[in-house]
Amino acid sequence: MERLKARLVARAAEEGFDDCRICRPGDVPQVMARLQQFLREGYHGQMGWLAERSHWRGDPTALWPEARSVIMLAENYGPTHDPLEVLDHPDRAAISVYAQNRDYHDVVKKRLKRLGRWLIGEAEKQGEAPEIKVFVDTAPVPEKPLAQAAGLGWQGKHTNLLSRRLGSWFFLGSIFTTLELPTDAPEGEHCGSCRACLDICPTEAFPAPFQLDATRCISYLTIEHRGPVDEELRAKMGNRIYGCDDCLAVCPWNKFASEAREVKYHAREDLLAPPLEELAGLDDAGFRARFSGSPIKRIGRDRFVRNVLYAIGNSGKARLRPVAQGLCEDGDETVRDAARWAAIRLPEGDV
Repeated sequence: MERLKARLVARAAEEGFDDCRICRPGDVPQVMARLQQFLREGYHGQMGWLAERSHWRGDPTALWPEARSVIMLAENYGPTHDPLEVLDHPDRAAISVYAQNRDYHDVVKKRLKRLGRWLIGEAEKQGEAPEIKVFVDTAPVPEKPLAQAAGLGWQGKHTNLLSRRLGSWFFLGSIFTTLELPTDAPEGEHCGSCRACLDICPTEAFPAPFQLDATRCISYLTIEHRGPVDEELRAKMGNRIYGCDDCLAVCPWNKFASEAREVKYHAREDLLAPPLEELAGLDDAGFRARFSGSPIKRIGRDRFVRNVLYAIGNSGKARLRPVAQGLCEDGDETVRDAARWAAIRLPEGDV
């Protein structure tokens, strides 16, 4: 199996993955306790599926009892620009790096399936009859703890995965298999005394190092939260309309990061700091057309325009006041609320 593993790692690189490590499904015994604490504190907010599927998310062995190995894979999506620069331009939209082009779920899953088919074929040549299941962020799989157990990286103080080789910018995918492959050593924590990710958070979403209150996280608020956002928090969201990269971008380990090789992760011109007034004017058809193939599409036009209006309200730009006023009679109640809030906050004039 050592030889098969070596060939698997080489094949993963050929498929476009930037790292490949292996662990056992049961190598994360602490996950359930951490998840239960997270749920008890109510940090999951409206993400009810975290509680409903906690028995799987907290115990990977329950997800598929026949699995003997978990192949964890990393795919770099490093940006070609500084994600924090757009925050200095409040009349333009800040969109999370991962969402500035194609939906990574589709790209990574295709690679995983090709790699999985290759693995089955190679194992069959050795008289094995393995089964596989592939996952990319849409199933109750504790991907970050498994990735740390496999040695891909460690969960930093912001709870995201970090790599000494890739920095912050990489997607995770996993292949569960009935093959018993040799495992890798887990990765230790290398944050030291650094607090950069905690201190930069605009909404103070980290109650303590290695803890996240998702209900205060801008990524949660702009993507998962339905209905109006608390006014205290919307005022801190700045021009971030879909996700937030602050805690990722500020990490010192990014000095080792590189730009994505996959062109499907390079920012589209129309999603790299687009004007807020342009986005606010999208109707449902325009929204669907603009974000076809993008992960942004899943939140729908109304939630998206709500976010854009919060950004308009935070812009301080008087010329955007008529844009907000024009949406005060929108067909969606939450959009109307956001439009009225934005209009009230903006001065009159042309600046």
